[in-house]
Parts: sequence; C-alpha cells; structure tokens
Amino acid sequence: MFAHRHAGLLRHHRNHFYIMGLRAIIVKPFANRTARNIADWSAHAVQRQEDIMKMLVARAAGTAYGRDHHFGAVQNYEDFKSAVPVCDYEDLKPYVERVKSGEKHVLWPGLPAYFAKTSGTTSGVKYIPMSRESTPLHFGTARNALFNYFAQTGKGQWLDGKMIFLSGSPETEEVNGIPFGRLSGISNHLVPGWLRRNQLPSWKTNCMEDWELKIDRIVEETMHEDMRLISGIPPWVQMYYERLLERTGKKTVREVFPNFSVFVYGGVNFEPYRSKLEELVGAPVDNVETYPASEGFIAFQDSFPAQGLLLNADEGMFFEFIPVDELYHANPKRIWLAEVELGVNYVLILNTNAGLWGYNIGDTVQFVSKSPYRIIVSGRVKHFISAFGEHVIGKEVEEAILPVAQALGVNIVEFTVAPQVNPPEGGLPYHEWLIEFDQAPAKMSDFAQLVDARMRSQNIYYDDLITGNILRPLKISALRRDAFREYMKSQGKLGGQNKVPRLSNDRKIADALVASRLS
Repeated sequence: MFAHRHAGLLRHHRNHFYIMGLRAIIVKPFANRTARNIADWSAHAVQRQEDIMKMLVARAAGTAYGRDHHFGAVQNYEDFKSAVPVCDYEDLKPYVERVKSGEKHVLWPGLPAYFAKTSGTTSGVKYIPMSRESTPLHFGTARNALFNYFAQTGKGQWLDGKMIFLSGSPETEEVNGIPFGRLSGISNHLVPGWLRRNQLPSWKTNCMEDWELKIDRIVEETMHEDMRLISGIPPWVQMYYERLLERTGKKTVREVFPNFSVFVYGGVNFEPYRSKLEELVGAPVDNVETYPASEGFIAFQDSFPAQGLLLNADEGMFFEFIPVDELYHANPKRIWLAEVELGVNYVLILNTNAGLWGYNIGDTVQFVSKSPYRIIVSGRVKHFISAFGEHVIGKEVEEAILPVAQALGVNIVEFTVAPQVNPPEGGLPYHEWLIEFDQAPAKMSDFAQLVDARMRSQNIYYDDLITGNILRPLKISALRRDAFREYMKSQGKLGGQNKVPRLSNDRKIADALVASRLS
C-alpha cells in the first residue's frame, strides 16, 4: 500500500532510491517547464538574438547614448555595427559618471537598480549598471540552470535540504540613491523568500568582510546542518572544506554532510581543483557549471554530461564576437551569433538591457557546438603571455599541465605563469610556472619536460621560439603551502569572487610569490 500510495515520491538513480521531499515535488513541474523553455529558445538562438538586438535599440533610442549613436536609423546588424563602437570601461565611463550623478535616461531608460562594483587593473573601481530589467536575470538564470539540472537528471533532493552560497558581503552603499556593491552580494538580495529559509550562511555572517573569520563562522553555522547544495568559487570552497574537516575531525565532507549532492561553481576552470575537491568530499558529486559576470549571466551548463556551456541567448543580451588575433586591428572583424565558427578564439562583446554597448568584458571564448550554441571560456584578453610574440593564453596552460598532472598522480593547489625576460641566473629567457603542489611530482624535471612538450604542441609560436633558441624550456618553481592564499590576502582579495590569474605578461604576481619558493 505504501509503495502504491507514494510511488510518485520515489526516484531511482545510479542503483539507489531516494524519497523526493515536498519542496522537490512542488518544484518539479516548474523545473520541467523551465527545461522545455530552454530547449525551445536554444533551438532558435539566432532568431532570438536578432529580436533582442532590435529590442535593445528600440528601448534605448531615446537615451543620451542612443541619440548620440543614431539608434533611430538602425535597421539591421550592419547598421548596428556602424552605430555602436567596441569599447571598454574607460570609453563608457563618461556616460557612467553621468548616471552616477543621478541623471536619468543616459545608457538605458531611467536609473539603474544597482551598480555592481568591481575592480579593474587600469580603470580602478568600475561601476557596472544593473537595470530593473537585467537585475532579476542574474538570480533567474542561476535558478533556471538548477531547475534544468533537476529536469534533466531527475535529482531534486537538494531542494529539501540546506544550501550554501559562498559569496561577498550583501551590504550595499549608495551613490545618489543608487545602491552599489559586489555582484555576489547583490545576488543575495534577489533570493526569493521560499528559498531563503534554506539558505546559509546567515545574513550577519555573510556581511563579514574578514574572509578567514567569515569561513570559520560559516563552518560553525553549517557543520550540524543537512547541507545538500554548495556553491562558490572552487579555491574558496576548498578552503571551506578544509576548515570544516579540521573543526569536525572528520575525514571527508560526505561524512559531515551525507546528503550533499550537487556543487555549483563558476568563474574559473574547475579541472585544476577537481582532484583535491573530490578527495576532500570523499566521492564525486554532480557539478553544475555557470558563467556569471557583473555585466550579465552569460552561459550555464544545460546538459549532463556535456562539453561547454549554453550561451544565454534569450535573456536581454546581444552577443558579438571578435577573433582574438584581430582585436587590435584598426578594423577588426566583428560578427554576431549567426556567423561564428567552431574552435575560433573570440573576444566576447556584450550589448545589454542594462545599457552596456559594444562592451568588451575581457573574456575570450570558443564555440564547441552550434546546435545548440555552447561555449568554453578560453581565457582573458589581458591574461596572456606574449613577451616574445608567443601569445600564450589561459586555455593552453591549463591544457598543458592538467593531463600531465593527472597521468603522474600530481595534485596541484594553484598555479600561475609569467615570463622571465632577464633571468637572474643568466642564460636564455623562459616562462616560469609558479606552482603550489598538494602532491608534488616524484621528479620535477620530468614533469616540467612533459608540460613543456604539451605547450609546444599547442602553440606553434612558442615551439618556434624554443626551436630557434630564443627561449629555453619552461622552468617550474614549487611554492610552499598556502602561498597563493597569502598572496591574495596581501592584495585584499581573499575569498568571495576573487581568483588568481593563470598567467600574466609581466612579473608583478610572480615577483610577489618569489619569497614563497621552496629551496
């Protein structure tokens, strides 16, 4: 009788059953509807993008930016390209300053709902507008990604337990009545009441600025709870796991949270952290990858498993793309979704319903599928090495080191790469890889040689420089435990959404880490 009466509450996954709780039962039809909606718009992404471009232009035609750029004459994409120049924050800053002063209808109708405050290398603090139309989409897309995961896999047990979102402080300040703060903190304001009861940490703890004290408080608040979903940037989640195990005396996170079933992350490539995080958890858990940014929620994982993230083509953003090797040309090739090709490294350009126009967010992406349109994040425009003309990007260094580490049983905590143009020891210049190991290679020279060989196979310019005796093979400098955490703390960037750049074209980060080298 029980089995008959409750047949709808039981779900079978991977040879075991779980009982679907009340919240999961209620959400399931909404999850299924969300998945159908995603399948529909992703199948018609090009048409949706064209519609969004026209909507954006029409809505902003009466703004100061729209008048300055003759939006009233824009009829098609060619007109749009002619009207809207590619820009960065410095180019858009005069308009943003007018918005900050309280002027309405500058970049987008009305005033922003928020400014997302971010730090830039050349612009100092940046204030990214978030409109009343765009702001709900930040949480809404994250919700849709998780609902879609539920619909695709049938796994909704995470809805009936506690969830943790490791983020920046939700406290905001104001400039002329417009609140501003970190995106991860603003996102806390968007969590609906039905979910907030399941959310940890507490508001008071989340407002703490000292990350190490905050992590300790989060451990206290969560260690006795039924945690089922954990979300955050992988290196800071790792720090949380380590403090949790230290405090509880347990060997794995699964011993503390037996119902922990899904990890949501974004912002960095998960692969360098996968082995360590799985070791700490004690078993693999399902992952849902997302690609949020202050400028908009750009992509999310839509299939399990799947390579790449689904471009968020139906949520108020019109995407453009410039091949990386043309970015600094006088007239770079500039295309939209209908024209992209697989495997090309593109600079991502955004036009949004928050008033960003032709905006280069600094990320590079590659398409791995056009049916539907899925991307991988290949690096940052400003995070590269081309001290000798090699133009090494983040994707290349990750794909050089990770397979070698996996094959040799090496565990890496964190790493960054920088050029050494004038080696203090003399000889040819080289790329220095500064690596913090959890499990170091048995023979560092063999490890370095294999990583170098993979770099040469990926980047023909780097290979030519080695072959031509312009560069010598890469050098690895092993760093002591917690070197990167101490560096980030010294920069005031410990925790939250902050992450270590994988590579730099100068030695600012490398020189700061030199004192942490192991002898």
